[in-house]
Amino acid sequence: MGTWARDLSEAFDERIVGFVVPGRAENEKRYLKSDMDHLGVAVPDVRKVIAALLRESPPSGHDDLIELVEVLWDEPKDPAVFQRRLAAGIVLTRRKDDLVPADLPLLERLVRECHTWALMDEIVPRSLTQLADTHPEVDAAVAAWSRDDDFWMRRASLLRHLKPLASGEGDFGAFSAIADPMLEEDEFFIRKAIGWVLRETSKNRPELVADWVRPRVDRMSGLTFRESTRQLPEGLQTELKALRA
Repeated sequence: MGTWARDLSEAFDERIVGFVVPGRAENEKRYLKSDMDHLGVAVPDVRKVIAALLRESPPSGHDDLIELVEVLWDEPKDPAVFQRRLAAGIVLTRRKDDLVPADLPLLERLVRECHTWALMDEIVPRSLTQLADTHPEVDAAVAAWSRDDDFWMRRASLLRHLKPLASGEGDFGAFSAIADPMLEEDEFFIRKAIGWVLRETSKNRPELVADWVRPRVDRMSGLTFRESTRQLPEGLQTELKALRA
């Protein structure tokens, strides 16, 4: 491990204690149903600390970046510390343009080990999406995650499409190809993710989403249906609710 990553990791530990909110750790751990240690520091404050450290001491290159992510994520290991893992995800977000296809195994490991939306939703919609958008081989590998036994991996394959589709761009056909087979899954986080992507897509392309939902209303869970239609124009909402009824 290089000294830069180690020094910055130690500096993070020293600074973050100044942002601890009494009682927050217990509430956060309970809310997330987490088996990690929680320091009781809010997400904006973790962002603030990491941003300041990276400004003061930027990485000299790609390898520094990856070492920092690994040391923040992996230490301590049992139990892991939520705010350190969140900081690792924020580092990836801030330096997502530095990622290369060889980093995909690391991102896959983080997804498999996150065990909570609160970490995944930092890593996947930004860092993983950026990598997949610029490297077709990565996009194909992430699409294959949709068939993984781990539902967090399947969720990641869906959320990889969130930001591009929300912006009015992205490949809706690629999203549809992986979302359609998951429509009848019982897992809450899968149902929520499908609805979330559709909801964000509908803000720019309501007819596209309505056309996708229309033949599938009988296959969608109530959660997915509500999420996917709640930003649609009133007329489309009324039509789709009537079809579902």
